[in-house]
Amino acid sequence: MPRLRFFFILFLSVFHQICSAADDNDLNLKKLKFESPSIRQAYIALQAWKSAIFSDPFNFTANWTGPDVCSYTGVFCAPSLTSPFNASSSSSSTSTMRVVAGIDLNHADIAGYLPPELGLLTDLSLFHLNSNRFCGGVPDTFKRMKLLHELDLSNNRFVGTFPKVVLSLPSLKYLDLRFNEFEGPVPSKLFDKDLDAIFLNDNRFRFGIPDNLGNSPVSVLVFANNNLGGCIPSSIGKMADTLNEIILINDNLTGCLPSQIRLLRKLTVFDVSFNHLQGPLPSTVVVMKSLEQLDVARNRLTGVIPAAVCQLLPRLQNFTYSFNYFSGEAPACAAISAGGKVVTDSRKNCIPGKSDQRSSRECSSEAARPVDCSKFKCSSSSSTGGPSGGSPPSPKKNRSHVPNRPPAPTAAHSPRPFVKPSPPPPSSKSSSSTRSHPPPPSQSYHHAAPPPPPPPPP
Repeated sequence: MPRLRFFFILFLSVFHQICSAADDNDLNLKKLKFESPSIRQAYIALQAWKSAIFSDPFNFTANWTGPDVCSYTGVFCAPSLTSPFNASSSSSSTSTMRVVAGIDLNHADIAGYLPPELGLLTDLSLFHLNSNRFCGGVPDTFKRMKLLHELDLSNNRFVGTFPKVVLSLPSLKYLDLRFNEFEGPVPSKLFDKDLDAIFLNDNRFRFGIPDNLGNSPVSVLVFANNNLGGCIPSSIGKMADTLNEIILINDNLTGCLPSQIRLLRKLTVFDVSFNHLQGPLPSTVVVMKSLEQLDVARNRLTGVIPAAVCQLLPRLQNFTYSFNYFSGEAPACAAISAGGKVVTDSRKNCIPGKSDQRSSRECSSEAARPVDCSKFKCSSSSSTGGPSGGSPPSPKKNRSHVPNRPPAPTAAHSPRPFVKPSPPPPSSKSSSSTRSHPPPPSQSYHHAAPPPPPPPPP
C-alpha cells in the first residue's frame, strides 16, 4: 500500500510539472509578438523540434530562441506564395507575409528525432537534413506540407518501412533517403509520382523493383546497395524520354538485361555491377547514343561483347565488364580497348588472348554456360510489395563489408572513379547573410557513388 501511494504521488507530481510547462509555454506564446500567424505556427514547430534534439555539437540551434524564426540558423524565410497583399499596411516590407520556406541543417551532426509538430510548417518547400544523427521515422503530419519540393533525409539513422507519407506530398520532385536503415518493400505508388530524382541507395529495401518502374518520369534513379532481388522490369523502356542515370549496384538482381534498355536514348550512366545478372549484353545498346558510362562488372554475363558497344563512340567514355564470363569480343572493340579511346576493364572473363582472365576450369563451369533469356519469367514484385518470383535463386549478398554509417557520400568512396560524383544535395549555406532568404531551387541532380560493394564469394 505505501508503494502504491508513492507511485500515485509521483504521478501527480509529474502530471503537475507537465501541466505547468504547458501553461508556461502558453504564457510565453501570449507574451511574444509574431509578424504573422504562419510565423507563430513555425515557432511552435521549431521549439518542439528543439526539445526533441539530444545533441547539437556545433550549436546549430543555439539561437533558436525568440519570435524571429527567420533569424534562426538553418531556417529560411520567403514571401508567402498564397497570402494576399496587405493593402492596409503602409510599409512595403510588410505588404507580403513571410513564411518559413526552407530548412537546411545539412552536416550539422545533430542527434534527435522529428516531432509531429513539424507538420505545422505548411509553407515549407525545402527540407534538408543530410548527414546528421536523426532517428525514428517520418511523422505522418508531413502530409500537410503541400508545397514541399525537396526532401533530403540522407545519411541519418531513420528506421522502419518506406515512409509512405512521402507519397502524399503533391509538390515533391526530389527525394533522397540514402544511407539510412529503411527496410521492406519499395511501394509501387512511388513510381506513379511526378518526381525528378529518387535516391534510395544504402538502405535495407527488399522484395524487388516494382513492375511499374517505367511509370516514373525521373531523370536520376539510384537504388544501389540494397537487397532488392528479382529482375529489372521490362517497363524500364517507358522511361526513354526522361531517364538520364540509373544506378543498380549491388542489389542482388537476377535474370537477364531486358531488351527494352535499348529505348533509353537519353541515358548517360547505366550501372548494374555487383549483381547476379545472366545472359548476353544486348547488341541493341547501339541505339543508346547518349551513353557515357556502362558498367556491367561482377555479374554472370556470357557470350561475345557485341561490336555495337564500340559504335557508341565518341560519347562512351568508360566500359567496365570485368568479372563475368564473356567468351569473346568483336575485333572493333578489341581495337578501341588497345587504342585507349575508351577506358575499359575486361579482367576475369573467358576471352582468348586477353591477359588476366579466368581459369579454364572457371570458363567451363556451369556459371559460364549461356542461358536462354526467353525462359525467364521475370515478375520483379507484386503491387503489394510481396516477394519476387520467377527468377532463379541467388546467394544472399553479404552486407558486412558495406559501411552502415559512412560520412556524407563523396567521390573518395567510389570504386568507379570515372563516374562523375554528385555535389552535396541541393542546399544553401546557413549564414547570417543568407538565413533570411530561401535556398535556391536546384536545377539538376546527379548520383553520389556508394561505397565499394562487397567482393563476390570465391
